[in-house]
Amino acid sequence: MEPDTTTLNAEQVAQEDLAGWTFDTSGEAASIVARVETGDFVTGLALVNAIGAKAEEANHHPDIDLRYPYVEIRLSSHDAGGVTSRDIALAKVINGLSAESAL
Repeated sequence: MEPDTTTLNAEQVAQEDLAGWTFDTSGEAASIVARVETGDFVTGLALVNAIGAKAEEANHHPDIDLRYPYVEIRLSSHDAGGVTSRDIALAKVINGLSAESAL
């Protein structure tokens, strides 16, 4: 089965109710971006590792920026040139991981 390459616009992404994610058109292709406040480097690193494992399972790889005290995640489907349902699905997984890391 081929991956879904149908790109979504800002309105379609907004309907997904992705808490903490914003639609960004400032780069080469549209993307969705979230910043997760982790409070410290070790928690941020654990979150990055968890995101990396889930992204690898999904064969979909975000751009991740680990900083003290936050992690910034950017999702875009490079093969489609924008945001697709694959990005939405991974964003929802990342939101779950972010909630777990806050405990």
